[in-house]
Parts: sequence; structure tokens; C-alpha cells
Amino acid sequence: MSQIILTYKLKAGVSRESYETWTRTVDYPAMRGLKRVASFVNHRVTGLLIGEGEPTCDYVEVFDVPDLPGFLAEDMGGPVVQKIMGEFMGFADNPQFLVAEPVV
Repeated sequence: MSQIILTYKLKAGVSRESYETWTRTVDYPAMRGLKRVASFVNHRVTGLLIGEGEPTCDYVEVFDVPDLPGFLAEDMGGPVVQKIMGEFMGFADNPQFLVAEPVV
């Protein structure tokens, strides 16, 4: 299984409350409804475990995707993901989209 991991900060002027309401009411239902998404959780970054200063991101999203080729070929360009991505880009500043696999 692959993971898609997003890291990002909120754009200037976007409140945490409005973004998290959108996450719970729009993003979660839409993305969790895709058959190729086994799980999806958005994490609010609250600080650094080691070191001082500010974290490099405000949020980390983790998607478990059992069929990454199918997700990329069919879901990424589909209406659900495209709608969510369009809305998401209004909230997120310079998101980084990572694909990861477990080290076994």
C-alpha cells in the first residue's frame, strides 16, 4: 500500500477554524468516499518534538491508497478530486505532495 502525504501551511488570511470546518464537512466525506482511498486523516501540527522554532508546516495529510496506479489514472483527474483540489488550493500555501511506501 502506498501513502500520499501532503504538507502545507495555510494561506495568509485563512483561519484555522474555517479550514478545519471545510476539512470535516467537505474534504473528509469526498476523499474518504473514493474506492481507492482506504483511509484519510488530516493532522494539525502543534509544535516540534525536538528543537526550537516553528514547524515548517501547519498540516500533514496522510492517505492510504492500496491502488496508487488506479488512483493516479482514474481518481486524480476525476470530478471529485478535481473539485476538492480546486477548493483546497484556496486554503493551502505551497503544498507539497509526496508519495511514500513502507520500508520493509
